[in-house]
Amino acid sequence: MSENKDSRPQPEPRGAYRAFRTIGTRWADNDVYGHVNNVVYYSWFDTAVNAYLIEQGALDIHAGPTIGLVIETQCNYFAPLAFPENVEAGIRVSRLGASSVRYEVGLFAQGAPETAARGHFVHVYVDRETRRPTTLPEKLRAVLETLQ
Repeated sequence: MSENKDSRPQPEPRGAYRAFRTIGTRWADNDVYGHVNNVVYYSWFDTAVNAYLIEQGALDIHAGPTIGLVIETQCNYFAPLAFPENVEAGIRVSRLGASSVRYEVGLFAQGAPETAARGHFVHVYVDRETRRPTTLPEKLRAVLETLQ
């Protein structure tokens, strides 16, 4: 992630991300201040990453033996987003372990060159039944490697 000499997080360009997903804002996303409320950004992180994994055939949320549990999340905000605009979520993987993944997500106003917000979350992949960490399935690992 880009930082300046004061170590404050900075916006990033589109080229910093490996895949993109467009997400439409909803009327209910705006708060009384006229912009999207901060909690909505975290749902966009989940939507962008999980939709990508499902579309790539790497994640079966209904019957797969392995599921991802969030253990850490963080977001920095640089510019407001608001209804009615589309948001383009860029995703990448910055760390890929035996059973965990750190996803980094940049949120862009449609067509904007730099992130309006960016953050990360860490999934630990676990056995659906036991909820114990498990090795990443081959197909999931292969898809995640393309996001590095």
